[in-house]
Amino acid sequence: MRVPLSWLREYVDLPATETGRDVQAKLVSAGLEVETVEHLGADLKGPLVVGQVLTIEELEGFKKPIRFCTVNVGQANGTGEPQEIVCGARNFQVGDKVVVVLPGATLPGGFSISARKTYGKTSHGMICSGDELGMGDDGSHGIIVLPPETEVGKDAIELLELVDEVLDIAVTANRGDCLSIRGVAREAAIAYGIPLRDPALLDVPGPNAFGYPVQVSDPLGCDRFTARTVTGLSPEARSPLWLQRRLQKVGMRPISLAVDVTNYVMMELGQPLHAYDRTLVRGTIGVRRAEEGEQIVTLDGVERKLHAEDLVIVDDRGPIGLAGVMGGANTEIADHASSQGTTDVVIEAAHFNAVAIARTARRHKLSSEASRRFERGVDPQAAAAAAQRTVDLLVLLAGGTAEAGVTEVVAPSAPHTISVPADHPDKVAGVSYGRETVVRRLQEVGCDVYGQDELIVTVPSWRPDLQEINDLAEEVIRLEGYENLPSTLPRPPAGRGLTHRQRLHRRAGRALAGAGYVEAPNYPFVSEQVFDQLGLEADDPARRVVRLTNPLNDEEPALRTSLLPGLLGALRRNDGRGSHDLALFETGLVFLPRSEQRAAAVLPVDRRPTDAEIAELDAALPEQPRHVAVVLAGAREQAGWWGKGRPADWADAVEAGRLVAREAGAELVVRGGQYGPWHPGRCAEFVVVVDGAETVVGHAGELHPRVVKAFGLPARTSAMELDLDVLEAVGDDTPQAPAISTFPVATQDVALVVDKFVPHADVETALREGAGELLEAIRLFDVYENEEQLGDGKKSLAYALRFRAGDRTLTVDEASAARDAAVALAGERTGAVLRG
Repeated sequence: MRVPLSWLREYVDLPATETGRDVQAKLVSAGLEVETVEHLGADLKGPLVVGQVLTIEELEGFKKPIRFCTVNVGQANGTGEPQEIVCGARNFQVGDKVVVVLPGATLPGGFSISARKTYGKTSHGMICSGDELGMGDDGSHGIIVLPPETEVGKDAIELLELVDEVLDIAVTANRGDCLSIRGVAREAAIAYGIPLRDPALLDVPGPNAFGYPVQVSDPLGCDRFTARTVTGLSPEARSPLWLQRRLQKVGMRPISLAVDVTNYVMMELGQPLHAYDRTLVRGTIGVRRAEEGEQIVTLDGVERKLHAEDLVIVDDRGPIGLAGVMGGANTEIADHASSQGTTDVVIEAAHFNAVAIARTARRHKLSSEASRRFERGVDPQAAAAAAQRTVDLLVLLAGGTAEAGVTEVVAPSAPHTISVPADHPDKVAGVSYGRETVVRRLQEVGCDVYGQDELIVTVPSWRPDLQEINDLAEEVIRLEGYENLPSTLPRPPAGRGLTHRQRLHRRAGRALAGAGYVEAPNYPFVSEQVFDQLGLEADDPARRVVRLTNPLNDEEPALRTSLLPGLLGALRRNDGRGSHDLALFETGLVFLPRSEQRAAAVLPVDRRPTDAEIAELDAALPEQPRHVAVVLAGAREQAGWWGKGRPADWADAVEAGRLVAREAGAELVVRGGQYGPWHPGRCAEFVVVVDGAETVVGHAGELHPRVVKAFGLPARTSAMELDLDVLEAVGDDTPQAPAISTFPVATQDVALVVDKFVPHADVETALREGAGELLEAIRLFDVYENEEQLGDGKKSLAYALRFRAGDRTLTVDEASAARDAAVALAGERTGAVLRG
């Protein structure tokens, strides 16, 4: 909301020495977010005067039309002689009053004016457009043509109000009252402790039977509709300069007198209005819900298909406007600057349901100044005053006559009343304000307050955001000054810090970062089509998602069940920007819907919720386990003088899973698997034992070529995803001091021939169990395949076995016996035989 300081001063007697910066500081202290203060005309320097065009000579022989003009500027040039000026604009003629800047002046942007020769003539100044003076576009797309009665030689800086300060306020969604000069003026009056001259306090005639007929079929959507009629408007009447300038300062473009007046009153009082050409309205004006499939052409020239929930204004023909959003083209006011201008108008000032208007505006992607205000809350009691103010201005500026008929359709309603303890703001803020301060502050915002220890507060009509006792407490606190609240640091109980879960997550992240991965957090929103790209089966549990009621992006309406879509998207973006050697990781929550859907309970705010209430709330939320995932592409080790380097492959993804498991202290079984996005021949399955049963906690390996193509990824991209919460549950990450023995190690190597389909993990498990307690470590150091030497379908796995006893030096026989026992058990379980 843009608020000119000159307009604000009409309703609040601010100290004459107060600048825009001073007012900004006061309003910010009161809780309004004043983003900037714009200084209009700060670098403007005269002489800038009103002139009258005496002659126009068309200059020939140039690429564009050029005119040599003489202009009467009175005594402003010190001689009284006509001023000779070269101008390229075409929207003025002899006799017109224009704005002239004379040599020695400076225009906005530091543009200095001096006499100069151009197009074969000497131009002593310039005839100005609105853009050149920093006024913005007035719709003429040319120089400013002033009303004929404007005095020649008058100072144009004062006439056009070019010097001013404009506050730009970011109005929050709950403060619709501040989308008006009236609302901001009230806040300024409170901040300075001075009276407010409320522009809505007008003498308004009561409703009678002679007003324009109106029928409201949906009182829930429209609880108030005021209609007034003005006839006999002058077709030649134009908006005066002061009205045009105020609209320009608040960011609106002047259009025509009737439209400008309704926009002016909307900005002044915060009540959106609409003016209909009475001669184009057929019969009774009505308010109802649209019929499915009805159509209307709005003022922007777009034909819109209506929805059954849209609230519309109708006459006997059908819709003539989207209620609270935009009027229809079939009753549009004609330009009052033409001889065909509208002479009779019907003024609408209504109050519409905020939710209905917000949904209509979003459904049709049509946000307007009116819809912005209705969405945030409009004072329903201001409708009659706004209609009266509009009528008064039209009569004053266009010579019209206000008809005696007044229509007012009102749905009965009672003012909102809140009961609040007088010391409630004290408890919320931790400050002792006292009853007198609480009552005074609530009365300043317009509340009626009665009672002693228990206050009965009647909320003013212009503050629909005040719904319950904490809203009233907030009003007291903000007006007393947020900066005056004491700063108290919380004291955490001794012995508490990060939870075990938090420490594990941090350790997992640090371990992956130390292994060369870069963290890439992503938004948790996905489209359901991504599961097709991942190649998941139709009945895969990961396809069951939690859908958002009001998603930020219609294309991503669901919460993720896997971290991979976001990571793969990040990898694709980075690869597309030239970073081809990538190793990314993320730890984050995934969201799994519960089998039984529950409605979440509304927790109290005046006390700490009980454990049962928190448990009930948690039960209504989806399950949210934390996962860890990595993706790799390009080179894992760079080439250089030290060697050739190597590309990232499935083994790196598997090792990332092992790394996370080690941090959790969990025993992870790695074996061949097959799932969704992974290549069926290069996919590892991660398994842990939970309560005696094997549980799959993740997968790793190379992605399937179809998935790589669907996501636009580099060839041979690999990935891993693990359930961190399950690892935490089965792991024991208690730090273990290393056992250092004084006795030497005995190393035995074995090479076992097994069938190709036998997993290495099965062979290693058998060797570990068979070797017994003397086995300190086992490592696979070679995999060999050769059909001629090993036979068809065979492979050789070579292991290094390390044996050590804690109380003695092992003999060769003891180490060999342990090795033979290990080989025997491996042969029994997997069919392994010692190689040649």
